[in-house]
Amino acid sequence: MNEEKEGTEEIAAQDEDVAASAAGESDDTSPEQAEVERLALEVKQLRDEALRARAEADNTRKRAERDVEAAHKYGQERLVNELLPVKDSLDLGLAAAATASDIESLREGMTLTAKMFGDFLDKMAVKAVDPQGERFDPELHQAMTMEESGEVAPGTVLRVMQKGYLLNDRLLRPALVVVAKAADGGA
Repeated sequence: MNEEKEGTEEIAAQDEDVAASAAGESDDTSPEQAEVERLALEVKQLRDEALRARAEADNTRKRAERDVEAAHKYGQERLVNELLPVKDSLDLGLAAAATASDIESLREGMTLTAKMFGDFLDKMAVKAVDPQGERFDPELHQAMTMEESGEVAPGTVLRVMQKGYLLNDRLLRPALVVVAKAADGGA
C-alpha cells in the first residue's frame, strides 16, 4: 500500500512539473507544445481516474470480505431464532414435570413441543424418512439387521429404529431399519 502511495505522489509531482512548465511558457507556443500540454493534462486525468478506480476496487474487495466474514459468523442466526421457542417450550415442560401430578398434562405439553419442532423442520425444508412397510432403499435406508418374516416380502422394511432426514431432498441421515428376509433363511 505504501508503494502505491509513493507512486501516486511521484505521478502527482510529475504532473505538477508539466503544468508548471506549460504555465511558464509564453502565449506563442507551437502547435506541438500545445498538443504536448493537452496530452499531459489528459494523462493526468487518466491517472487520477485509474487511481480512483483502483481505490474503489480495493474498497469493494474489503467490503465483500467483511460481508463474507459476517455471513460465516452470523449465518445461523435465523436457525437459532427459529429454535428458541422450542427450547422455551422444553424448559417449561421440565419445570412443569417437577411439580406435576397429572401425566396427561405433561403428555399434552410434549405433544405441543413436538409439533413446534416439526413446524420448524418444515420451515427449514427438512423431511422425515420413515419407510415402515416400504421396499428397502440403500440410498435412503441403513439396514441394522435382518429378520425372517413370512408376512411381508423379503427386502421390505419391518421396523424403523430411527427415522432418517432429507434437507431439500438431499440425505442428511439415513433411516436405521430392520429388513425382512425369507423365512427359510434365504435373502
